[in-house]
Amino acid sequence: MTPRRLIARLIERYQAGGGGRRYFAVECNFEPTCSEYTRQAVIDRGAWRGSLLGLKRIRRCTHQGLKKKIADPYTPAEENSHV
Repeated sequence: MTPRRLIARLIERYQAGGGGRRYFAVECNFEPTCSEYTRQAVIDRGAWRGSLLGLKRIRRCTHQGLKKKIADPYTPAEENSHV
C-alpha cells in the first residue's frame, strides 16, 4: 500500500469513528471538514504535500464556537496550475 493510500485510509477510519466530535469534543468550523480536506489533498497531491496542506488548514482553525461554517473547499492541483 502506498503512503498516499495509507494516510487516506487512516483518515477515513478517523472519520468513520466520529472524527473531531468523538476524539477532541469539537466540531470543525470548515466545510468540508479538515479531515476531509486533508484526505482529498493527500489523494490528489501525495502523502507529503497533501499532509502539509492539511496541517496548514488545521492551523487556520482559530474560531471556537463559530455559528456558521466557513466554506473552504479543496482545489485540485490541476485547477491551481497557471499554464
